[in-house]
Amino acid sequence: MIKKFCAEFIGTGVLVLLACGTATVLNCSPEHPGAYILTALAFGLVIVAMAYSIGNVSGCHINPAVSIGVLLSGGMTVSEFFVYIIAQFLGASAGAAVLGLMVGFNTSLGCNAWYHGSWKRSLLIEAILTFVFVLAILGVTSKKKFENIAGMVIGMTLTLVHIFGIYFTGTSVNPARSFGPALMKAFAGDATALSQYWVFLVAPLVGGALAALVFRFLIKSKEAE
Repeated sequence: MIKKFCAEFIGTGVLVLLACGTATVLNCSPEHPGAYILTALAFGLVIVAMAYSIGNVSGCHINPAVSIGVLLSGGMTVSEFFVYIIAQFLGASAGAAVLGLMVGFNTSLGCNAWYHGSWKRSLLIEAILTFVFVLAILGVTSKKKFENIAGMVIGMTLTLVHIFGIYFTGTSVNPARSFGPALMKAFAGDATALSQYWVFLVAPLVGGALAALVFRFLIKSKEAE
């Protein structure tokens, strides 16, 4: 379990450092549309890299929404779930801290924000995006014949949801990824992202849980045929 903790800690830290770091240095905003694609690719490529490096240790969840999906689909125990969650939040915080030291805590650090100040729209968007992402993960990892391409599929799916979602909320689909940068910004005196964080905690967890329930329903329906 210690190895799994370390793998999830490292993986989530790398995700925040490199992917949120890309969003930060490219100034990902409507005024820089090309940065959308590069930032989306950064998130997807980090997942690919981590999937093929730590995936055989922990499964490379590096996302509480993925972990809750795996838990509810019967892929891990409750005790494992909490170990993963702790590792992911600590890893994200460490990654954001290193990023802040590199580029300055007065930068965006890749923080998420509500779409036009609306928590309702943001909640809906994030829940849907997470549902799509986690459903793809559960599907591609459910069959052994897909294990060689699973990392690529998951990375491409994360790229896809970022391409669509960055405009709205910056795309979280990952409570840990959102927490690290928001926490570091709060330490630097800007608590705006942290005050909005609850949406980026609740929505991904709801989306991940719904994906697991739908996946279990589809699998059982297929087995009953």
